[in-house]
Amino acid sequence: MKIRIGTRKSKLALWQANFVADQLKKHFPDLEVELVKITTKGDKILDVPLAKVGGKGLFVKEIEEAMLRNEIDIAVHSLKDVPTYFPEGLGLVAITKREDPRDAFLSVKYSSLKELPEGAIVGTSSLRRKVQLKINRPDLQIKDLRGNVDTRIRKLEEGQYDAVILAYAGLKRLGLENKVKQVFSPDFMIPAVAQGFLGIEARLDDENTRKIVSVLNDEESEIRATAERAFLKTLEGGCQVPLAGYSEIKNGKLTLTGFVSDLEGKTIFKDFIEGSPAEAEDLGIELAERILQAGAKKVLDAIYKGQ
Repeated sequence: MKIRIGTRKSKLALWQANFVADQLKKHFPDLEVELVKITTKGDKILDVPLAKVGGKGLFVKEIEEAMLRNEIDIAVHSLKDVPTYFPEGLGLVAITKREDPRDAFLSVKYSSLKELPEGAIVGTSSLRRKVQLKINRPDLQIKDLRGNVDTRIRKLEEGQYDAVILAYAGLKRLGLENKVKQVFSPDFMIPAVAQGFLGIEARLDDENTRKIVSVLNDEESEIRATAERAFLKTLEGGCQVPLAGYSEIKNGKLTLTGFVSDLEGKTIFKDFIEGSPAEAEDLGIELAERILQAGAKKVLDAIYKGQ
C-alpha cells in the first residue's frame, strides 16, 4: 500500500508532511509514503497581506485540485489555514494532537511586549493579532509581515521590525523556540481558530486511505477543533476579519471563548460558553450567534462591504 501526501514546499509544510509520514509508518511499517510538493497561490503572492488576496483558501486550493485529480491521496494542513467548506468529495479525516496554540513574541533587542518603546514597529499580517496588539499597545506601529517562518525571522534580524508575532506551534515544530522571548497567554491574545492542529484531508470515498489515516486522529483535538471551526463557520469568517476562537476541555467541560472586532479594534465583541464536549458543534454555533446578535453582524457586514 502506498500513500501520496500533497504538501507545500515551505520548511514548516514539509516538517508537517514528514511528521505525518513518520507517524503512519510507525503504525504501518510496510506502508510506502511519498511526498508530492505543490506550489499554491499563497506561496506565489508574498508582497500583499493575506486579507487582501483571499485569505484561507490560498494555501489549499491547488492541493485539493491535485487530490480530486487523484494525483495525491491526502494533504496535511495547518488547520487554521483550512476553510470551513470543502470541495465536494473531500473532507477532514483526522486531526492530530494539538501543539501549543499560543502566539509568540520575537525580538532582537526586547524581551517582552511591555519592554517595546513607544512607536516601535511590530510585524504581523494577521488582523486578529493586529487588533489584540492595538488594544493593549495603541502606541505601536503595526506593519504587514509575509513570507515563511525563516523569511519573517530574517526580516526581524535585519532590523526591519523591532518585534514580530508568530504562532508558537510552528516555531516549536521547526526547533526555533530559542528565538522566542515571550509567549502570550490565551487570555491576553486569543489564538486563531484551530491554531496548533494539523488537519489531514482526503477523498471521502477512499475507504482504505481513510482507515489508515484515522489512527492519527486525536479525540480531544477533534472535539476542540469542531467547536472552534463551528464558531468560525457560523460567523463566515476568514483572514479578512479580526476573529479568534479558543477552546479547552477541563474537568469534563468544554469551554469556548470567542472574539470579533472591527478592523481598528475599537468595537469589540468577546463572549464565552461552556458545556458538554459531546455538544462541541452546537456550542460553537451558539457562541457565534450570541456574538452576532450582540452587534457583531453589523461590524462584519461593514467589513465585507468595504472589501
